[in-house]
Amino acid sequence: MAKASVNMCEGPFLKKILLYTIPIMLTGLLQLTFNAADLIIVGQFCGSVSVASVGATGALTNLIVNLFMGLSVGSGVTVAQALGAGHEKEVHRIIHTAIPAAIFSGLFLTVVGVCFSGTFLQWMGTPDDVMPLSSLYMKIYFGGILGPIVYNFGASILRACGDTKSPLIFLTLAGVINVLLNTIFVTVFHWDVAGVALATILSQFFAATMVLLALSKRTDACKLELKKLKIYKAPLLKIIRIGVPSGIQGAMFSISNVILQSSVNAFGSVFMSGHAASANLEGFLYTTINSFHQSALNFTGQNVGARRYDNVKRVVTVCVSCAVIVGSVLGLLMWLFSKPLLSIYITDSAEAIYYGSLRMACVVIPYFTIGIMDVMSGVLRGMGASLSPMLISIIGVCGFRMGWIFSFYPMFADSPVALRAVMLYLIYPASWIITATAEFIAFRILLKRQQKSLSRRIAAME
Repeated sequence: MAKASVNMCEGPFLKKILLYTIPIMLTGLLQLTFNAADLIIVGQFCGSVSVASVGATGALTNLIVNLFMGLSVGSGVTVAQALGAGHEKEVHRIIHTAIPAAIFSGLFLTVVGVCFSGTFLQWMGTPDDVMPLSSLYMKIYFGGILGPIVYNFGASILRACGDTKSPLIFLTLAGVINVLLNTIFVTVFHWDVAGVALATILSQFFAATMVLLALSKRTDACKLELKKLKIYKAPLLKIIRIGVPSGIQGAMFSISNVILQSSVNAFGSVFMSGHAASANLEGFLYTTINSFHQSALNFTGQNVGARRYDNVKRVVTVCVSCAVIVGSVLGLLMWLFSKPLLSIYITDSAEAIYYGSLRMACVVIPYFTIGIMDVMSGVLRGMGASLSPMLISIIGVCGFRMGWIFSFYPMFADSPVALRAVMLYLIYPASWIITATAEFIAFRILLKRQQKSLSRRIAAME
C-alpha cells in the first residue's frame, strides 16, 4: 500500500479509527462550508429571501444527486473488500470502471437538473417570491454537477485505500477558492445566488481534478491510469449491486425531506429562512457524526474481505461509541448556542432566528441517535449487504416520516405555529431511533450467517 494508507485489519482499533476518521470529519466539514458560505454571504449582503432561495434547493438537490452518489459508496466498498482479500487486479478493474461511471452519472445529472429544476421546485410548492432565485441557483449548480460527482467517487476510492488525508488537503484548498469566489461574485459583481452557485461548482471542479491526480500518482494497486479507463462488466455489476440500493436509500431519505420541505414551505419565507439556516448548522453536526459511518464502512469492508469477522465486532463497538459521545456533546452545545449561530446567517429577521432555534431544539439534542443509525448502515454495507439497509431505511425513515406527515401531523393544522413546527420536527429523532434499532438487529443476523459460512468453508478444506 501507499505510504498514506492505514492497515484496517490489525488492531488496536480505537486509535486507528480516530486517526482515520478525523481527516474524513474535517473534509466533510470543509465540503459543507461550500453551502454555508453560500448562505452566510447571501444572508449578509442579499437578505433573508435569498437565504430561503438557496435553502429551498437543498432537499431537492440531494434527492436527485443521492441516486448516483450511492454508486460512489459501491465503488468504495468493492475496493475495500478487494484490498482486504489481496486481489490487486480486481482493485485495478474497479477503479478504472468507477471513474467512467462517475463521468456518465455527472453528465446525465446535468441534463436532468438544468432541464427540470424549475418544474421540480413548483411541485414542492416553492413560494413565488423565492422561486426565481431558487430555480436559477439549481440550474447553475447542476450545470457543473460533474465536478462534485467525480470528486466524491475519487475521494471514496482514496478512503477505501486508507488515504483520508489527501481529500482533506484538496478540499481545504477548494474551500478557500470557494470563499474567495463567493465574496468576489456577490460583493463586487452583485450576482446574488448565481454567484454563490458558480463559486461552488468551480471550487468543486478544482477538488475533482486534484483527486484524480492523487490517484494517478499512487504506486500501489489503487493507481489510476487515464489511458486504461474502461468499464469492466463484473466490477460494474458489483458496484451497482451495492451502490444502487445505497443510492435508492439516499434518494428515499431525500424524498421524505422534500415532503418535509413542502410542509416547511407552507409556513412562508420567514419560517423557511430560519429552517434553512438551522438545517445548514445541523449539517455540520451530521457531517461530524457521519464520518464514523465512513470509517465503519471501510474498516468493515477490508476486514470482511480478509474474513476477520472478530474485528468487525470491535469496529462496531468503537464507531458506535464515538458517534454517541460526539453527537451528545456537540448536539447539546449547538442547541445552547443556537441563537448566536443562527445570527451569523440571518441579520434582518428576529422571527426567522426564533423559528430556526425552535428547529434546533427538536433536532440536535437527540442527534446521537442518528450516529448509531449511520454507523450500523455503514457496517451493513461494508459486509456486502445492500438490500437490507435500504429496506430498513425505506420503512423506518421514509415510511414512518410520510405516515407521520399525512396522518398525525395534520391533526395540528389549526394549532399555533410553534406547536405545528415542533410536531413536524419531532419526526426526525423518532425515525432515527426506529431505524437504528432495526439495523442493529439486521447486523447481528448477518454476522452470524457470515461466520457460519466461513466455518463451513474451513471444515470443508479440512
